[in-house]
Amino acid sequence: MSAPLRPMPAEFHVFDTTLRDGSQQEGLNLSVSDKLTIAGLLDELGVDFVEGGWPGANPNDTAFFAAMAGGAAALRHATLVAFGFTRRVGMKAADDPLTAALRNSGAPVACLVAKSHDRHVTQALRTTLAENLAMITDTVSHLRAEGQRVFVDCEHYFDGYRENPAYALEVVRTAAEAGAEVVVLCDTNGGMLPPWVGEIVTATAETGVPLGIHAHNDTGCAVANTLAAVDAGAMHVQGTVNGYGERTGNAELVSVVANLELKYGWPLLPAGALREATRLAHAIAEVTNAPSSARQPYVGLSSFAHKAGLHASAIKVDPNLYQHIDPAAVGNDMRMLVSDMAGRANIQMKGEELGFDLSDRDLAARITARVKDAEAAGYTYEAADASFELLLRRELDQLPEYFAVQSWRVFTQGQPAPAGGADSASAAHETDTECTVRLTAKGQSQRVVGEGNGPVNALDHAVRNALRPAYPVVDAFELIDYRVRILDQGHGTDATVRVLIQTTDGRRAWTTVGVGQNIVEASWEALSDAYLFGLIHADDPAPLRRPTENREALPV
Repeated sequence: MSAPLRPMPAEFHVFDTTLRDGSQQEGLNLSVSDKLTIAGLLDELGVDFVEGGWPGANPNDTAFFAAMAGGAAALRHATLVAFGFTRRVGMKAADDPLTAALRNSGAPVACLVAKSHDRHVTQALRTTLAENLAMITDTVSHLRAEGQRVFVDCEHYFDGYRENPAYALEVVRTAAEAGAEVVVLCDTNGGMLPPWVGEIVTATAETGVPLGIHAHNDTGCAVANTLAAVDAGAMHVQGTVNGYGERTGNAELVSVVANLELKYGWPLLPAGALREATRLAHAIAEVTNAPSSARQPYVGLSSFAHKAGLHASAIKVDPNLYQHIDPAAVGNDMRMLVSDMAGRANIQMKGEELGFDLSDRDLAARITARVKDAEAAGYTYEAADASFELLLRRELDQLPEYFAVQSWRVFTQGQPAPAGGADSASAAHETDTECTVRLTAKGQSQRVVGEGNGPVNALDHAVRNALRPAYPVVDAFELIDYRVRILDQGHGTDATVRVLIQTTDGRRAWTTVGVGQNIVEASWEALSDAYLFGLIHADDPAPLRRPTENREALPV
């Protein structure tokens, strides 16, 4: 580990704005209950400040602060922050209703956004530069007099500094002189690059004011810009878990903190908290229903996934040869991916990960060849660990026969909407789908008919109904994701297709794959394997379920 560019400041803040700035992401809508849950998870992560929203600006945020004040959630480590604007033009802070909402929010800290770009003052606020400074002074000093701590976010600071550095610096000094503890420099448009951020923060730090950084990711540099600001003197970092935020998002806070803790050696979170980062980031993604990227640094599903055989061979010798940290430091796991790029070492390590001894070189070579042949036929195991385990069990003759299928059939009958007339476009199509499955489970033959709103749904109902008498646990199995991909794109509707099905029993989730000349055939293979895998592991101790990374499911 190389030494940091500067020692850790005596005071350093980790400030989360997932509930405020993060909630401005397109398609992300948080209820009061969602916000209370996420606030608890952020507190468990150990951030210093949780910005809950803008009381008085919208009913949802107002209700959240009222719920927090009423004891709906208790923050044991973090301090709650209310966000707001400086008072309105020409009005006293004591008389401004939005300032009153901040004052009455029950939050110990208020974070005020203030204009620091001269053109935004004259064109957006439509006031004078002097009045903008008076708005900052009046609002900060009023809230301080009312007993609140105050941070000030300088909106568009970096763009404003480039056009009028004297005025941008005057905004910083004015906020600090009025009583702001920290003045946060915001790259609101997200257009900065690390060298530019470093230069401007260095120049601003000469004021002697404690500085923070709030970066957006429009250049893909939000985390790098945040670190550049820290190197230049910032002692307060703002960001969002999973990088949520408007447009391309905010600086991803876990990445920022992990870099500072693991690379700089700065202990920012409570002892051991960073080891919970993966679990908590995924738990927050579950609440937001906006899954994070599998390739997200540190906590992504693929962050420590290895596919190439060369990597696997080296990792068998020393895991650190192809990993920049121990995944356990952030609560993640190393994963070996099984694909047509895999070598024997991948297969052996993946087998060990799943609890199988593949140390025999000939056995590992045979399974490797089997995997490569299957992948050439269209299967993929890097996204379907459950199917790979079933392949291993078949090759090792360790596959229990929970059920044996004799036949299955799907029948779909459609009734087209009436042609012509004003009502024909909106008339519903009536389609009946029926599946018949014949199988044997625990010596009992079953012939069961299932109905559904599509062929896969009908197959699912039929298999579930046929297995229930022998294995009641199947009632807990639920299909939660279904994806189809055409493999022979030039073949049109007669192309080979691959289906991935993700299933849960409420405790864990697993993915199976099927390949066939038609979508129903491929779906049947993936679905029947999903039931088989679930039955094999029905009595296993329940692990923490890792949320799905992508739930863009097709109709089934």
